[in-house]
This record gives sequence, structure tokens and C-alpha cells, in this order.
Amino acid sequence: MAGILDRFATIIKANINDLLDKAEDPSKMIDQYMRDLTESFAEVKEATAGVMAEETRCKRLVDENTKEVNKYEDLARRALEKGNENDARMFLAKKVELQGAGDGLKTAYDAAHENANKMREMHDKLVKDIETLNARREAIKAKAAVAKTQDKVNDLTSGADKAEGAMNAFNRMEARVDEMLDRSNAKAELNAKPVDEAAALEKKYIEEGQSAAVDDELARLKSEMGL
Repeated sequence: MAGILDRFATIIKANINDLLDKAEDPSKMIDQYMRDLTESFAEVKEATAGVMAEETRCKRLVDENTKEVNKYEDLARRALEKGNENDARMFLAKKVELQGAGDGLKTAYDAAHENANKMREMHDKLVKDIETLNARREAIKAKAAVAKTQDKVNDLTSGADKAEGAMNAFNRMEARVDEMLDRSNAKAELNAKPVDEAAALEKKYIEEGQSAAVDDELARLKSEMGL
């Protein structure tokens, strides 16, 4: 039993914070710690049952011894009632012998009883502690899951920031291209020959003359056809 308790004490005393600091995945580390704790607790539970059984056995021996002591006390009385003092003396000698053994049995029972009480108290406390640790484990795992999600959100946010930066770069590039196009159009306008206003006006009058000639020809043709 000492070995079982030593192993359990080692797990209980383990600095869970140090273990978590060294763990790549705290959730897995906590699960492993709880598995080790639960397995060792099963051994403690078995040991507790053994100590309680020992208490029961010692109590039974004490009760049997007390019963025997009372039996020989009764036999001594019956022997004296019949006037058999020698028989009574023999019965009392057996009683004294049993009482001596009973003292040792009582001492053993007291020790077994104390051990059983300690084991029961430890067992009950460990049950509560493990329940508390299990509840905390779920809370820690939930926080770990949130942390992982937060990391992903941060990565996505960072990506969005980069995309916004790319958009700004495209905007700047487009502005430069627009500026280049404006400059090119301005140069083309500057390179163009000045408009000859007289030539343009001449073209207007030529076109009007051509239109009048067409109208005259149309009128002549309609007259010849009697239209």
C-alpha cells in the first residue's frame, strides 16, 4: 500500500503549471494528467478498501475475544455455583489469558480503525478534488479552444490588413497611370497643329455650294418629268 500511496502522492504533488508550460498542447497535457490521477486513484480506492477490510477483521477478532472472555466468566460463575472452585479457577485462568490476547487485539483494532478513518477521509477528499480538477479541466480546455480560434481570427485579420494594403497600392498605381495618361493627352494636344479657321470656313461654303447644285439638278429633273 505504501508504494501505491507514494505513486499517488507523486502525481498530486506534481507542479501542473510546470507541466503545462512545457507542453505544446496544454489540453492534451491536462487530459494525460487526469488519466494518471484517475488510474492512481483507483489504486488508492482499492487500498482504502483493503484498510477498511483490515479494520473489519480486527473488529471481528476483538468481538470474538470479548465473547470468549464473557463465556469463561460465565463458566466460572456456574462452576462456583456448583461448588467446583478448581474448575472456576481454571475457567478464570483461561479468561485472563484471553483478556491478555484481547488487549493486543484491541490495540491492533484501534490502529486499524485510525488508519481506516484516515484512508476514508483522504478518499472522500480526493473524490471532491478530482471532481474540481475535472471541472477546471473543461474550463481550461475551453479557454485553449478560444485561444486557438483567436489565433486564427488574428491571422485572418492580418490577412485582411494585407489585402487592404494591396488595394491601397493598386489605387496609387491607378492614380499614377491616370496621371501618365493625362500627361500624354496634354502632350498630344500641344503637339497638334493650330486649326486653320479660314480653310475650315472655305470648306463650309464649298459644301453649301454643292448642296445648292444638287437642289437645282433635282428641280430640273422634276420639271422635265412633269412632277
